[in-house]
Amino acid sequence: MVRDTGTFINQDALRHNLQQIRSFAPDKQVIAMVKANAYGCGIEKVAPAIFNEVRAFGVAFIGEALAIRELGIQTECILFEGIFNKEELHIASQQNMLVVLHAPWQLNILLETPLSNPVTVWIKIDSGMHRLGFLPDDIGIICQQLRACSWVKPKLGLMSHFSCADIPEHEINHQQLNCFNQIRTTLSGEFMLSMANSAAIISNPASHFDYVRPGIMLYGVSPFERQVAHQFNLRPVMQFRARVLDIHQYSEKQPIGYGATWYTKRSSRIAVVTAGYGDGYPRHIKEGTLVWVAGQFVPIVGRVSMDLLTIDVTDCPQVAIGDSVELWGDNVPVESVAEQAGTIAYELLCQYKERSVK
Repeated sequence: MVRDTGTFINQDALRHNLQQIRSFAPDKQVIAMVKANAYGCGIEKVAPAIFNEVRAFGVAFIGEALAIRELGIQTECILFEGIFNKEELHIASQQNMLVVLHAPWQLNILLETPLSNPVTVWIKIDSGMHRLGFLPDDIGIICQQLRACSWVKPKLGLMSHFSCADIPEHEINHQQLNCFNQIRTTLSGEFMLSMANSAAIISNPASHFDYVRPGIMLYGVSPFERQVAHQFNLRPVMQFRARVLDIHQYSEKQPIGYGATWYTKRSSRIAVVTAGYGDGYPRHIKEGTLVWVAGQFVPIVGRVSMDLLTIDVTDCPQVAIGDSVELWGDNVPVESVAEQAGTIAYELLCQYKERSVK
């Protein structure tokens, strides 16, 4: 037996989810968000599976875009945090990377740095989230400056980001959409428009515009609390699995694991599983959180440790050493695990850790 703890990435599920996204937003261009190592799923596994089916990849910064180029993929990459210096701007202009501007200092770098290859620029508007972006009153003059710059391509993009799209009924969604619409209708010329993330793709068709930006739903996870992927015909892409390392029989009232926080309530069969917080499984998970083994759900008991966790398989006598244990995936929704850990599925996907030493 090998430890064999890690993730399996289902590329068929990834492509299925992309088709489902198209059913929510037909005839729209898709910017596939692959920042944070494709939400923990691995850029080397995700990008080759869908590069010819999307208009562009969305990344946070230039290093993530260069990782895509190293795979031999030339699909457009959009730098959502923009460029940080002149050197990055030159690389972006040579490597078919589109630049998002969200601050005056980035605009100044662009205007002061002549380029032999013109770049496509997206202007980020702060429509109400108050994180990144130019204020609405500044957009007109910024457009004039960019259109007067010979190394900026004529067609500009306008984008913004919802702060509460995962709460569809929240009033701020309407306020932000109205703000974005007011800005674009006061500007002259043709623009590329983008506002919809995963939650807005599902719940707010009026925000789809030209380009949609699926992130978490691309990986088969619901963007809404207390809802799971299959409710939107999405399939989990990441399967997090481990192995049963050992099994022990204990009598009643025996402590299990660090801190003696859990005691057997009867004669119990306890299995030790090869996963812990060192692998990215949350230490603060609630006792009783379910895993899937031998065709059955069983609960985690005791504290999760760095390399191991323990499960109660008393009512699952068929479990044997070496059996595969699904921590989240097709049978155990990552959304449910996140709820039990008091966090969001985004964090769980991104915090998985590959422990192999190469």
